[in-house]
Amino acid sequence: MASTSTATSSTAVASDSSRAQSEARAAILASLESAGSGYDSQLQRRAADLHSNAAAIAKQEAELKKQTAALAKENAKWQKELTKTTKGLNHYGDLQNWAETMERDFAVLEETLRLVEGGQEVERASGGSQWR
Repeated sequence: MASTSTATSSTAVASDSSRAQSEARAAILASLESAGSGYDSQLQRRAADLHSNAAAIAKQEAELKKQTAALAKENAKWQKELTKTTKGLNHYGDLQNWAETMERDFAVLEETLRLVEGGQEVERASGGSQWR
């Protein structure tokens, strides 16, 4: 009987040891899974944020392209206005040059008439004429 009881107690110890190992293994796996799920949820949240941000950036990019096109159109409008104004100023400059040329020609003509009539030299103010 002693050998039967020793065999039964060995089996019971082995069974208890095997059960303890299984429980320990299950506890370790549960602990690892718990720790992994914490990282997994963080990574999933970050991935969701990345996708959300990518959509927002794409929307902003489309708006930026639209605004850039509008700015280019406005720039072309202002460039056209600048060209028109520059031509006007050039015309005004040409008109001023023409007027100054005419004033010099009249001064020469006045001096020539004075010399032809035998008159004396008269002092004039700058740009003024002495028509009689």
